[in-house]
Amino acid sequence: MKPNRKLAETTTPDGGRLVLFEHDGAYCIRLNGQDLMHSSVTASELRLGELAAESLSGQPESLALLGGLGLGFTLKSLLAKSGPGVKVQVAELIPQIVDWNRNLLGHLNGKLLDDPRVEVLLRDVWTVIACAEPAHYDALVLDLDNGPSAMFQKLNARLYSSKGLERMAAVLKPHGRALFWSVRPDPAFAKRLTHAGFQVEVVPAPLYASAKRCAVSIYVAEKQTPAAPSLSPATGTASNTSGASTSSSPLRWSPPQRRLE
Repeated sequence: MKPNRKLAETTTPDGGRLVLFEHDGAYCIRLNGQDLMHSSVTASELRLGELAAESLSGQPESLALLGGLGLGFTLKSLLAKSGPGVKVQVAELIPQIVDWNRNLLGHLNGKLLDDPRVEVLLRDVWTVIACAEPAHYDALVLDLDNGPSAMFQKLNARLYSSKGLERMAAVLKPHGRALFWSVRPDPAFAKRLTHAGFQVEVVPAPLYASAKRCAVSIYVAEKQTPAAPSLSPATGTASNTSGASTSSSPLRWSPPQRRLE
């Protein structure tokens, strides 16, 4: 059996040990000894990128923010499915991950960082979102954690809080989308998205291409814009002609199946 080769190591802001390994042509990043991402288990990341690209379809020029570079598979799929007018900002908190992609994983996805459509931001994605102008982005793609309740670092909790989601809605253009990778269904998170003004769809995705069951939930949250009231011909006063409630759209829930062990 071929051994695991340690290629590089760094420390996270929380003090965790982050290590890049190679084994028989495959690569993985481990956090405190546990696999965080693996180059042979990428189907859900590729699906996340595809869904993000669908959010940008039909727009000649658009701007997406990708939170978390990882091994680059979400970025790969997003770029492959997007046109030449798309710009993608990649916010990566840990500079060493960018260095690993450029210098050790160039043959994998690292060369994508040289794509003229890509801009790398060496900062926390929350900082980027907090400092963005209103209605700035067409899509926000968060591939940072194992989900809203299983975070890479404790500070990421603010991204999934009610105030964090409201901030995301503010920096998205009308009908812009926020997409989140989650290792499991999270109904409470879906409710917070709805209350923040999003229409939510949960898309199940497999961990790897040959999997018989879906293990991952991808939350696709579209920013809803209230319809402008129309004037009543009889009274000249504003009325809601659609008959729809002024509350946010209802949750569309499609729970994924449990992971195939």
